[in-house]
Amino acid sequence: MKGRQPSDLMLRCTVLDAEGNVKTISGQFKKSDLSAEHRLNPRDLRKIDSRVPNLVPTILVRKEAILVNILHVRALVKADAVVLFDTYGSADSRLHSVFLYHLEHNLKSKGSGLPYEFRALESILLSVLSALEAEMVFIRNLVGGLLAELEDDIDHDSLKRLLHYSRRLASFQSRAKLVEQALEEVLEQDEDLNAMYLTDKKNGNAREIDDHEELEFLLESFSKQVEEIVSEVGNIDTNVESTQEIVELILDSNRNSLLALDLQVSIATFGVGTGAFLASLLGMNLTNHFESHPWAFYGMTGFSSIIAGCVALAGLRKLAKMRKIGLASNSGKRKTKPWLPLPLRARKSDGWS
Repeated sequence: MKGRQPSDLMLRCTVLDAEGNVKTISGQFKKSDLSAEHRLNPRDLRKIDSRVPNLVPTILVRKEAILVNILHVRALVKADAVVLFDTYGSADSRLHSVFLYHLEHNLKSKGSGLPYEFRALESILLSVLSALEAEMVFIRNLVGGLLAELEDDIDHDSLKRLLHYSRRLASFQSRAKLVEQALEEVLEQDEDLNAMYLTDKKNGNAREIDDHEELEFLLESFSKQVEEIVSEVGNIDTNVESTQEIVELILDSNRNSLLALDLQVSIATFGVGTGAFLASLLGMNLTNHFESHPWAFYGMTGFSSIIAGCVALAGLRKLAKMRKIGLASNSGKRKTKPWLPLPLRARKSDGWS
């Protein structure tokens, strides 16, 4: 029994006809049949095969079709038909349903003056833009709520969520930038823009290589809106980074405070130990001629306490001096020369008014 060839793999597709009606829903088609029917290379279908991981959005222009692979939309657009490739493993069926409904409505309404393929492309880009905006609003609300919580309290769970949201934000920012780059790449190629007029090509209407203002305005409109989303995400990312830096500074300050407290306790213990050392000298079973003195106990207690206090105070003052960190802390005792611009440094002060 022969193994099935890659060109004979089945693809699940939804087909819309020239009138915008759904002709086939989730039909099974062979790759080889699709390639032959739409005059495509098998490698072209690999770009929009939903079972093949492909994170980079692409808009490919071929002789009789436009292949679109952006986010959740994988479609083949022709002058009189649209083939939507069903996305395997997609959990957002509502998004696909809304996109299909809008695509049908847009293909049926011919009052806009746009050709069939441009109306389909407009619906695809509008669905992509809606998906980006919805995800951006969701992430913005998540991040905004977390940043507000961090202003009141910093705990382990909040920091863990901040790390998770930062990764999610970075992933979304990368996808939005890739969508923007895909649109910009098409706008930079006059030949691709001209070749996307599939209806004129089908009717045999020749066009100049730079006669594509209608399509260019359409793509630029969506490109600007995606650019705004990228800019908004950049602002959110900047706020997250600023919050992370502030949190790190606060944690460092708390850690330094704990270290300072530990040093203060150690210095106080050292002072008490110094006083105890003096007292231990008199506590030995040796004759020191203070045994019978009536004020020896009180005098030694006071002297030991003074020594312990002086040692502890000296250590604490040294610690406080070391904690005072400034830009001029190391050069405060050194007299600095007045600053002068370079052209005036070699001049003498005689004769200056």
